[in-house]
Amino acid sequence: MFSCQQGPLWICNEGAKEDKVSIDEQHECIKWLDSKKPNSVVYVCFGSLSNFVDAQLLEIAKALESSGHQFVWVVKKQNNDQENQQDWLPEGFEKRIEGKGLIITGWAPQVKILSHEAVGGFVTHCGWNSTLEAVSNHQHAGVPMATWPVFAEQFYNEKLITQVLRIGVGVGAKEWSRVAVESVKSDAIEKAVTRIMVGEEAEEMRNRAGGYAEMARRAVEVGGSSHSNLNALIEELRSHDIAHE
Repeated sequence: MFSCQQGPLWICNEGAKEDKVSIDEQHECIKWLDSKKPNSVVYVCFGSLSNFVDAQLLEIAKALESSGHQFVWVVKKQNNDQENQQDWLPEGFEKRIEGKGLIITGWAPQVKILSHEAVGGFVTHCGWNSTLEAVSNHQHAGVPMATWPVFAEQFYNEKLITQVLRIGVGVGAKEWSRVAVESVKSDAIEKAVTRIMVGEEAEEMRNRAGGYAEMARRAVEVGGSSHSNLNALIEELRSHDIAHE
């Protein structure tokens, strides 16, 4: 598990107060984000199941550096061989992006990251949990997405994000595969990142995302649509239990 995903019910507990600082808030990336300006960082994460070949990771690294935007990049690497661990990064990359980028190869608190005011965009595989967490995030203005579906229902989720909700743009991924080959070049990735981070289009997507976040918040409140529908389901299940007694 490389990103902490809490699914569609996380928003119900988001406002709960805690007496002590959570593990999420102690993570190095949260402290790093605290030093950044609002909407200045792009978050890159493809979930726990998607795998990228080294050549594709190299294209992502090139794009992030060329974009000039600060970033948090969660990388899943199956090959932990010390001799080959840098094959997916350009030579001198880590030194050049020092202070500008943060690479995480282990667990990351995704909800906390997406909720941080410094995060202005999200490069995502369009998994349903990740989509909900980005759309339902109402800690700040909203998080536009650069969509990169890999397999399963993710290509349908991409259409929802880009064509229906209009809060994201695609990087151009077309091939369904559990292991993503080198199919998206750095210039396409860089273009998508720039579109969600700066400019009038990015601001419009951010505003729309903020509107959907407010709708999500109202839906889980007492009397909201999700609250009412869940109660109705519980009551229906109870009625069936009573009928069979």
